[in-house]
Amino acid sequence: MLWEEFHRVVNMNSEELRAYLLADASNEEGFPPDPDMGIDELGRSVLHVLSKRKGDLTKTDLDAMRRVVELVETMGDKTDDQSRRELMSVGHDPLRG
Repeated sequence: MLWEEFHRVVNMNSEELRAYLLADASNEEGFPPDPDMGIDELGRSVLHVLSKRKGDLTKTDLDAMRRVVELVETMGDKTDDQSRRELMSVGHDPLRG
């Protein structure tokens, strides 16, 4: 059930999410020197889950999936700039139908 709910709320594919996270993490000086390049931790987890089959999920993956579903359901489809950026960082674009 969590698998279906996660894939319902994550309405961006892995390529779209990866491109968004990389663009969001870059700034005027380019990427920060740390190895995660400033990319949101939960967003990285979503990318990781999107690359897996249901049978390959770990407890960490399931925790991330629950967090994403809860975040999206709690926030709803807010379209103000800050809320939309937060939702898109976990793969949910509130402007998509």
